Amino acid sequence: MPETYTDTEIMRILRETKTIAMVGASAKWQRPSYFAMKYLQQKGYRVIPVNPGQAGGEILGEMVYATLADIPEQYEMVDIFRNSAAALSITQEAIALAEEKGIRTIWMQLGVINDEAAALARAAGLSVIMDRCPKIEFGRLNAELSWGGFNSGVISARRRRIS
Repeated sequence: MPETYTDTEIMRILRETKTIAMVGASAKWQRPSYFAMKYLQQKGYRVIPVNPGQAGGEILGEMVYATLADIPEQYEMVDIFRNSAAALSITQEAIALAEEKGIRTIWMQLGVINDEAAALARAAGLSVIMDRCPKIEFGRLNAELSWGGFNSGVISARRRRIS
């Protein structure tokens, strides 16, 4: 059964996060990680790309690092743009760095589900979101999807139930 998250929980994470380490960021403009990174930057987030194959280069004006540990500054969220199997080792690295780097959230992208990684992160006191995209959630919760004709459920004539 898929996990469910309240809008309040997602909005809290998005509001408290200022800097995101995006593991699996790509310099190819047609890749989902590229336009997710670009969108989040436009919304005021600092997004630090992590990609061993592109370390030392730049993506969207940000230096690319090989690992989470290589990032010299702090970041609150680790956004995993890798497959579900890779999420475990990334989460384990993030847990080991959580105190030093200020990591509070592990966010696994659409299609990325790893229950073992989620359980380890929660046991370490981190928030976890799986199978969601922060770009999509930001747009949905800020009623931006309705600009494109999507019914986000955020704008309505009906009174909203707080979950």
